Amino acid sequence: MVQQLEANQKPEIVYPDSDGKPMSDNTEQYKWIVIIKENLEIIFAAVANVFIAGDLLWYPTEGSRKCQAPDVMVAFGRPKGRRGSYKQWLEEDIAPQVAFEILSPSNTSSEMSDKLRFYQAHGVEEYYIYDPDRLKLTGYQREGGRLKAIEQMNGWISPLLGIRFEMTKGSLELYRPNGQRFLTSVELEERAIAAEEQAQQARAEKQQAQAEKQQAQEEKQQAQERATVAEEQAQQLQEQLQQTQEQATEAISRIQALEEMLRRQGINLEEL
Repeated sequence: MVQQLEANQKPEIVYPDSDGKPMSDNTEQYKWIVIIKENLEIIFAAVANVFIAGDLLWYPTEGSRKCQAPDVMVAFGRPKGRRGSYKQWLEEDIAPQVAFEILSPSNTSSEMSDKLRFYQAHGVEEYYIYDPDRLKLTGYQREGGRLKAIEQMNGWISPLLGIRFEMTKGSLELYRPNGQRFLTSVELEERAIAAEEQAQQARAEKQQAQAEKQQAQEEKQQAQERATVAEEQAQQLQEQLQQTQEQATEAISRIQALEEMLRRQGINLEEL
């Protein structure tokens, strides 16, 4: 009986977190995967329910090991966080809405056709393919249940991501919704250093301005104190002058009184 029950039990399905394939075949492919993934992380850093991953296995259906690992995928409505793989039935059955593939010389047309059919069958809304060797950009948007090729990708703005695609003579350029170009990690570091240097300079200039303001206030205070001292000295001189004038007037009055007394006694000072 026990053996019969064991025979009827279905073996547990294992969903590997790796397909054994490298993330990229060359430095150029890896560079673009990192640029797209990290810049999207920056764009949606403040949005809690946007999950972004690079080269993560996506299993759409429980019980099936059929999967794909988009070079970059974006799932709206799912929280950020660590995952070994994206098992859709554990993610409220929300499929990634955006997928990116960066081509390498090893990618075959058959492989890319399989990816397109997979993404079309499992709910991807926008699918972008970039070939850095051939400088070729292709995009698909879901219409009527199918992923339809976008006729003009140069200047295209992703409805879901808000990013703009521009093909230049030398390469693809991507722009954030605020108009800033997607930057490499080195460029981001250079800008961060430049911004910190500018901030330090601004702080130094602010401190210098505050010091100059403080010095000016101290000089103003000292000038006011000197002016007060000068006013007090002037007032003292005025009082001394007034006192001298009063003393002089009093002396003249005494002399005049003395002269008058002497004249009454018959003494004329002018005749002496």
